[in-house]
Amino acid sequence: MEARALKRFTPSSPRKMRLVIDLIRGKSASEALNILQFSDKMASEAAMLTLKSAISNLTQKDAGISPESIYVKEAFVDVGPTMKRISPAPMGRAYRIRKRSHHLTIIVATKQ
Repeated sequence: MEARALKRFTPSSPRKMRLVIDLIRGKSASEALNILQFSDKMASEAAMLTLKSAISNLTQKDAGISPESIYVKEAFVDVGPTMKRISPAPMGRAYRIRKRSHHLTIIVATKQ
């Protein structure tokens, strides 16, 4: 049995989130939560909330699931919309600032 959780339109770069997600892919749920809790990356906060939501979704489907049997089956980050802003530059020019966002998907499952 598996369940998933999505966190969409998160205002940070997908590249930064992928660094965090690569640490937890394939790990057990409790180990992944420990990794995210003690990570010094800002993106680990959003990833931890999404992982907790996915675990909760799985336990709501079947209350008899033991927490030790849950693991992170899939975790991936997709690119979200980019907001384009303009910063003034010398001699009347303008530089473009891209404020990136991403969508995070975490799928947890039970070991059988």
